[in-house]
Amino acid sequence: MEFGRVSPEVLLQVDFTLPPDTYFTKNTLTVCKGKNQLKVYVGCAKWGRKEWVGQIFPPKTKDANFLDEYVKHFNSIELNATFYKIYAPETIIRWKERAQGNPDFKFCPKFSQTITHRRRLKNAEEITTQFYSGIMAFGEKLGPLFMQLANNYTPKSFPELELYLKSLPSDVPIFIELRHKNWFEVTEIRNQLFMLLKNLNIGAVITDVSGRRDVLHMELTTPHAFIRFVGNGLHQTDYSRIDDWVERVKTWEQLGLQSIWFFIHQHNEEHSPMLLDYLIKKLNKELKLNLNPPIFLNT
Repeated sequence: MEFGRVSPEVLLQVDFTLPPDTYFTKNTLTVCKGKNQLKVYVGCAKWGRKEWVGQIFPPKTKDANFLDEYVKHFNSIELNATFYKIYAPETIIRWKERAQGNPDFKFCPKFSQTITHRRRLKNAEEITTQFYSGIMAFGEKLGPLFMQLANNYTPKSFPELELYLKSLPSDVPIFIELRHKNWFEVTEIRNQLFMLLKNLNIGAVITDVSGRRDVLHMELTTPHAFIRFVGNGLHQTDYSRIDDWVERVKTWEQLGLQSIWFFIHQHNEEHSPMLLDYLIKKLNKELKLNLNPPIFLNT
């Protein structure tokens, strides 16, 4: 991921402190306190990484078998493949079948770019139906959907955003990522956005990336969190940032958080399994979980 990337010199100047929880977030969680035990899902954005062959995938693993190996190490994936192409149910079913070896595994499909970036949520009824027709074939393996809007999608499009979100089925959880700075800098717009999402029971993606600290909004509109964490090649700050996130999740759990979806990105994805290993072990220790960390072939 290149979004929010900074040079090594600028990296040392970034304040990675997580913002405090807002009243909005505390209220959202407190209402749900004690209802369910926290569910934790972690993973990457893609399963087809050649860099992982010999690291967590056996030597000579073929591309066609990457998914079979991926599900042995992680319990979810931020499925970016569906952003670039709308897949027929037949393909989705094949992916689902190959994930059966991990009973807890979930796919989190990303909305098609035709819907979000080309149509910009307008006149997208037919393509949306096609998108849902495909991803619903995941059945019990379907996690929440992930909608990412373009960097230049501004609050001027709020009416179209509201209309489109209200048209979507309410029985599949959705998280939405907005990137234009005006969604967060203008208090009135910010409040209007998050109240809309709360009323529709749609989650707000929290993106933690070096060069865009404004999208680290810390607003939970549902008792579920979707975190997109972008590291910097296993820089020392990657680990301290993970430590801070685990502490925040621990606080959210005590307040009433029901699930968290935590996806690791790196500018060089070779490093993602190593940082996920650190994250999982830290979560297990601090939250008394029993998540399986990835198994490295050289250990």
